[in-house]
Amino acid sequence: MPTSSIISDTSDKSITAPIAKKIPHKIEMHNHQRIDNYYWMRDDQRSDEEILAHLNDENNYADAMLSDQKTLQESLFQELKARIVKDDNTVPEKDGKYWYHSEINGEQEYSNYYRSTSFTGENKTLLLDVNDRAIDHEFYDLGDLSISPNDQLMTISEDTDSRRIYTIYFKDLRNLNGNLNSKLTDAQNTYLTDYYLPDTLIETEGQIVWANDNKTVFYVKKDLETLLGTQVYRHKLGTQQADDLLVYEADDHSFYMSLDKSRDDSQIYICLHATESTHYLALSADEPNSEFDELFPYQEQHEYHADKMGEHFYIVTNYQAKNFRLMKATVGQVHDINNWQEVIPHRKEVLLEGIELFQNFIVATEREHGQIRFIVHTTNATNGENIGHHYPLSFNDPCYFACLGDNPEPKSTTARLYYSSLTTPSSLYEFDLATGERKLLKQQKILGDFTKENYQSQRLFITARDGIEVPVSIVYRSDQFKKDGTNPLLQYGYGAYGITIDPDFSSQTLSLLDRGFVYVIAHVRGSEMLGREWYEKGKMAHKQNTFNDFIDVTKALVEQGYGAKDKIFASGGSAGGLLMGAVVNQAPELYLGIGAHVPFLDVLTTMLDETIPLTTNEYDEWGNPNEAQAYSDILAYSPIDNITEQDYPNILVTTGLHDSQVQYFEPMKWVAKLREFKTDDNLLLFKTDMEAGHGGASGRFKSLKEKALEMSFFISLLPR
Repeated sequence: MPTSSIISDTSDKSITAPIAKKIPHKIEMHNHQRIDNYYWMRDDQRSDEEILAHLNDENNYADAMLSDQKTLQESLFQELKARIVKDDNTVPEKDGKYWYHSEINGEQEYSNYYRSTSFTGENKTLLLDVNDRAIDHEFYDLGDLSISPNDQLMTISEDTDSRRIYTIYFKDLRNLNGNLNSKLTDAQNTYLTDYYLPDTLIETEGQIVWANDNKTVFYVKKDLETLLGTQVYRHKLGTQQADDLLVYEADDHSFYMSLDKSRDDSQIYICLHATESTHYLALSADEPNSEFDELFPYQEQHEYHADKMGEHFYIVTNYQAKNFRLMKATVGQVHDINNWQEVIPHRKEVLLEGIELFQNFIVATEREHGQIRFIVHTTNATNGENIGHHYPLSFNDPCYFACLGDNPEPKSTTARLYYSSLTTPSSLYEFDLATGERKLLKQQKILGDFTKENYQSQRLFITARDGIEVPVSIVYRSDQFKKDGTNPLLQYGYGAYGITIDPDFSSQTLSLLDRGFVYVIAHVRGSEMLGREWYEKGKMAHKQNTFNDFIDVTKALVEQGYGAKDKIFASGGSAGGLLMGAVVNQAPELYLGIGAHVPFLDVLTTMLDETIPLTTNEYDEWGNPNEAQAYSDILAYSPIDNITEQDYPNILVTTGLHDSQVQYFEPMKWVAKLREFKTDDNLLLFKTDMEAGHGGASGRFKSLKEKALEMSFFISLLPR
């Protein structure tokens, strides 16, 4: 295993790591018994004094062991902060009568939201002062901001506890400029200038969808134990939440629930999504008092996204198409899948990720050989006219990310897209839908001495142990890279849920590149980088492929001279934290340091407990361990169940006490068990943010401190 000078040079041997007590807890399933000595660390109320004291002890221990890094941490924080433009704004976008944009200034942590009557900002009005809303909260997240169809009212949803439980508020926009309505009484005008209506909706998912009557909204209410959205309610303005009507309740808690509105604003959808299945229910947005009906009958393992323009529905579907295809159907025929007509066919080498409907165009987002592209099709989407000519929008960087921006107006003849690469800051383009001609509207400004030409990116394919070619994105600073096996290397991975980590620009990564690091994204199986099969071969019974891919990429990059074998680091969060936990069990000798953030580590215990948030939703991702084969599959890799007496690398673990996705006690238990079994003197540090949740600290500057912590941890481990 690589060793580092920090152990002998900076660690105070008189500082003792917290040692957790052990209380054996027996867990039996399928004639197999496990003993969890740290099960006692779970407290769903987050109020147990002994548990909180142990977390604080871990924080204090980590701070003490990192005390010699404080100067470096602060220097890195200031370096990261110095690259950020303090006064910034988004490019205004038109939606109805108004242009909307956000601004952030000075030391503000959050963007404030505005609208005006023109692109250039005439009659600019402050819609929401987010910094004022957040001022009394250690954590703040603005979940949704939605304007009523008549532009007179606004809803916002806020989470101030970091548990992703949102409260919805309603704001009157009619008199924001101080123009009193002469038709109203003084009392009514006084009420309006207070802006916020008395309507308040608690314990929600945060989404709000307006009906077209401007007085009815739909929202999803959460189960406070599982934190799943399970009920859809209808709220009438001016009434109490207790009087809201329950319009739908889910019987099957393996689905996530969300709301949406069709592209032509005629339909409101309840969208039920499981890992392998989708189900839509629809309601006329003009008739909010009617009932939701299923768009078409539910089928297991049928995944799709449906949208509507005029008299036609358009469905991106995996029905008889693993990589998805586009179908269409009239309003009267959509209920019967046999009546659907193919618009864009299935292709074995191309993943159809989604579409955006315009009145005379359909823009398809596709991924071929891992690279994103847009195909613009001419058509009359309103009347379902067959697709005419089409053309691609492609890009030149070897490693890049692109996505469509917000395009709220379906009648538009232009569209916006975001583009970024490992060496190109985020750029917003507007392109002509008829010709494809692009115009740069704005590129992220990086302060300091950043010059794109100083950095080089590459795209490689690494052969894994089973012969599969794994795509890898690499970036380094040209004058710091030798390819002689001397550079430090940081490898990042995720590999779950079909989520693809695309190679986009990060100003934070520059601090490592400028210090000679090579930064790598391993696009391991479990994502959809190479299509749907790439995902399926990295989940459930095939999950070991994810870990093998990551390990094999590390070995190959060392062999090819991209990194020094004694200077290799790895990092991942959430499901990527699971990846880190598996990798350090299976190949600890490869890594000098590991960053595991909000990591999912106690997979088997969690997936056996339906009271833990998200468990039932994820049976199709990890397997249902109530079934013997799935139990065996998960047991084989679950990080906490595979800790052994061996040397482990230096490890930094971070979490949030209020994490709703991966509970704080998973990394807490993992660290305690690692301390019990590991046979080395390397650092094992555990930091808990006592206010944060799964997304870490809120605010644009606060989150930089977390990044500076990991960077300083890695840099200080380098051999001297």
